[in-house]
Amino acid sequence: MSVAPLGVDHVANNVADVPAGIAFYTETMGLVQNHTRPDFGFPGAWLDTTSGQQVHLIQAEVPRNFGQHFALVFEDLPATVEALRARGQQVSDPVDVGATGRRQAFTTDPWGNGIELHERPLV
Repeated sequence: MSVAPLGVDHVANNVADVPAGIAFYTETMGLVQNHTRPDFGFPGAWLDTTSGQQVHLIQAEVPRNFGQHFALVFEDLPATVEALRARGQQVSDPVDVGATGRRQAFTTDPWGNGIELHERPLV
């Protein structure tokens, strides 16, 4: 049997403060808190995208960022960058990803976790 993932279900990020993480990811990045997270015995939260993937927040020491990140997909990257900058978020300028028709920009959460803002060509 081959190994062929169907997609990414969730990513997990360590944050120093879960309530502040929920505020950042919901109010700034537009995710929605999912209140079905069981009690795992440590603070955390599940946040949903509109297409069903999740970002999990775990209250723990945040590792130094060496380029690791996760990517959120947006329909209109320039408009997203503009909206985030209007909220005071530092975001790089969108750039093309080779000849793929994709574009990307980067930002971080308040703890330095990398977030790629990604736009795919419409099919």
